[in-house]
Amino acid sequence: MALDGIRMPDGCYADGTWELSVLVTDLNRDVTLRVTGEVHIGGVMLKLVEKLDVKKDWSDHALWWEKKRTWLLKTHWTLDKYGIQADAKLQFTPQHKLLRLQLPNMKYVKVKVNFSDRVFKAVSDICKTFNIRHPEELSLLKKPRDPTKKKKKKLDDQSEDEALELEGPLITPGSGTDVLYIGPLKGSIYSSPGLYSKTMTPTYDAHDGSPLSPTSAWFGDSALSEGNPGILAVSQPITSPEILAKMFKPQALLDKAKINQGWLDSSRSLMEQYVKENEALLLRFKYYSFFDLNPKYDAVRINQLYEQARWAIILEEIECTEEETMMFAALQYHINKLSIMTSENHLNNSDKDVDEVDAALSDLEITLEGGKTSTILGDITSIPELADYIKVFKPKKLTLKGYKQYWCTFKDTSISCYKSKEESSGTPAHQMNLRGCEVTPDVNISGQKFNIKLLIPVAEGMNEIWLRCDNEKQYAHWMAACRLASKGKTMADSSYNLEVQNILSFLKMQHLNPDPQLIPEQITTDINPECLVSPRYLKKYKNKQEKGCKKQMPGFIRDLITARILEAHQNVAQMSLIEAKMRFIQAWQSLPEFGITHFIARFQGGKKEDLIGIAYNRLIRMDANTGDAIKTWRFSNMKQWNVNWEIKMVTVEFADEVRLSFICTEVDCKVVHEFIGGYIFLSTRAKDQNESLDEEMFYKLTSGWV
Repeated sequence: MALDGIRMPDGCYADGTWELSVLVTDLNRDVTLRVTGEVHIGGVMLKLVEKLDVKKDWSDHALWWEKKRTWLLKTHWTLDKYGIQADAKLQFTPQHKLLRLQLPNMKYVKVKVNFSDRVFKAVSDICKTFNIRHPEELSLLKKPRDPTKKKKKKLDDQSEDEALELEGPLITPGSGTDVLYIGPLKGSIYSSPGLYSKTMTPTYDAHDGSPLSPTSAWFGDSALSEGNPGILAVSQPITSPEILAKMFKPQALLDKAKINQGWLDSSRSLMEQYVKENEALLLRFKYYSFFDLNPKYDAVRINQLYEQARWAIILEEIECTEEETMMFAALQYHINKLSIMTSENHLNNSDKDVDEVDAALSDLEITLEGGKTSTILGDITSIPELADYIKVFKPKKLTLKGYKQYWCTFKDTSISCYKSKEESSGTPAHQMNLRGCEVTPDVNISGQKFNIKLLIPVAEGMNEIWLRCDNEKQYAHWMAACRLASKGKTMADSSYNLEVQNILSFLKMQHLNPDPQLIPEQITTDINPECLVSPRYLKKYKNKQEKGCKKQMPGFIRDLITARILEAHQNVAQMSLIEAKMRFIQAWQSLPEFGITHFIARFQGGKKEDLIGIAYNRLIRMDANTGDAIKTWRFSNMKQWNVNWEIKMVTVEFADEVRLSFICTEVDCKVVHEFIGGYIFLSTRAKDQNESLDEEMFYKLTSGWV
């Protein structure tokens, strides 16, 4: 009598085999296999395909263990090594699945992503498809929910998303299963060769960001070579204030911190993090450290970065003054106009025009430290100094004292204050070292206010000092020196003069046109101010104008804002399309709140919740209500950091035996750990390096367990 068919009480058969249940998701069919623990994963899949007897390409399929949330990708491992027994329920499912991806420009596309790859690798593949260099700067984020609104039905959410759908066919690389397949939410899927190349041959016109001819080099026979090949590099204006009104806007710093709860773990796959097929995720620039932005190669990257900056301002994720708001609105209006004209006029642009723009943009490349020109010969040997009369103020509670004028000298990274110029050879009345300080601008062009706010680290916290300059030129030089000194650099650094010019350019764009009559009336009809400035500013401007006049004519406030935008537009009207986007990005980088990612945290020894802010070069402890910096720690002084995974505490050790410990109260501490490690990883980049990413180094710095 054969014993192989006799089943034992433990579920195994007498011959040592047991039944393994596998769900084939494509067929929605359960299949039972007779296996032993010594069978390897590859053998299980082979048995499964043979038993199915369905003619199909199964090469993209793999086994997924739902209970353990694990992909069984090591096909040479046995079932015993994975710990799989008869009670396990496996799925045989495609690794590449559709994902609804919201780009930084708020438009949705459908992407076929490898759900078994780590998120870092998946994002790299997405960026490779979209022709975005330096994918390490981006990541995937779960969509935040507006806490002020009631839960909506899925149909309502989908209808809002469809209003932001990209029009027309998108890029569709089709060279195997390891690339992404891109298509619109509705319509056909086209195929073409991959876009990305490791060579540094210019691929975009530096004047307007359009692909250089012939487009068939990238897009083959797809519809893109005849239609709009640069759709991802073209800014699409907001056409409906109603759409803008429905979008989530953080009302306080705590709301901004809660958005950051949604960042996915870069060291784990999408499936491991409960991401489902057709789920909507956000592709965003995660790290505010934009390396080697170059108009010749980065038209898509620059446009998507511009879009993320634009939406951050419109959705009130970052604060702006009234003059800055008008400047950003004017740049948006200018970019919208040129984007429409680009497709019509691109073929008529002469090579001379492009060469002139190339030269003008050579000083606009944004690097890790804020930008360097291509003609720099190196840092100068003698360290420049600043010396001038500056008004100094030390704000304290219950003080009525105002600014006091001093003769100030700026040497290396320190400012020395003397009562007069004649006493500058003696002992200074005050002296402050700006290394590691926080530098914040406080400027009002129309009010001729040019203040520099300094938060200087001391043993017990931060000392607050305000500097008031007399004019723009003085402000630009002192502000540039302060910013470099905060990083431990002097005015001998090659970036100093460029920093001065960037500040002056930023101020110039905020000037009001002294002669409003120069504004042509015929272009006022194509401005939609409700889509160029934030709702908060619209409300503030309306209240401000209505104080002295109770009854306003319909459209009066709208016309006032339109006039202001057109006034500001005169300062940027001569810019090319790419230059305007680059200026927008640089102006965004100049805002005081730029580049700080907030998390709610409880510090060791603290009695209340504060915020921990993470920037590309420092950690900041902040007041949760006001956003004021309490203490700053520079990465340059950091010795090491680690995480106690049991109590979810992050500990950072700095030089001079300074130790910082905090617990993240509303986010996994892995997210914070990854931000710190990610910025350290980005700081190691150099232009002379090979373009390939050192993925293993990234995982060592960010995963916490590799």
